[in-house]
Amino acid sequence: MKIRFAGFNTYLLGLLIATAVACETTGEKKTSEKRHKGKEATTLHLHLEVNRDGTDRNGPVPVFRDQPVMVNVNHEAFLNEGDVQEAAVVETRGGYAVMVQFDKHGTLVLNSVSSAFKGSRVAIFSQFGDARWLAAPIINRRITDGILTFTPDATREEAERIVRGLNNIAKELKKKPHA
Repeated sequence: MKIRFAGFNTYLLGLLIATAVACETTGEKKTSEKRHKGKEATTLHLHLEVNRDGTDRNGPVPVFRDQPVMVNVNHEAFLNEGDVQEAAVVETRGGYAVMVQFDKHGTLVLNSVSSAFKGSRVAIFSQFGDARWLAAPIINRRITDGILTFTPDATREEAERIVRGLNNIAKELKKKPHA
């Protein structure tokens, strides 16, 4: 499992470097937004809420910009954009949400985490041109279908941007042969 994350993080590091070089050489405004072959890319990291234990493996993060709620999370994400199969902005009563369908691996991990940590929060971090904590929904049921839906601390336009970037990453990873 760690080998997969390390390999994918190397891939993302390459995207960051390529973006930085492209922005400098073309005179474009520097941004934290990642692009790959002209397409938007988005990161998505799911972190489990944990009790503070005095180590550097966890710490508080601010979720919600207007009225921040501090959530103490494990610094290591248990799922990321490499586990996303598909994402969409969906309509909800009175607004919209982001729906993320995870691949087989992500579905198994989400099932396990939601079973073992019912009542805990999942803090969701994304980098999509802006980098911030988007939500911290409470796990109130076992998630067996691999679908996580959450209301992000983001405008509809930002939510659509996040979804486009996640879907671009998912498509790119589907093209790569599995090792």
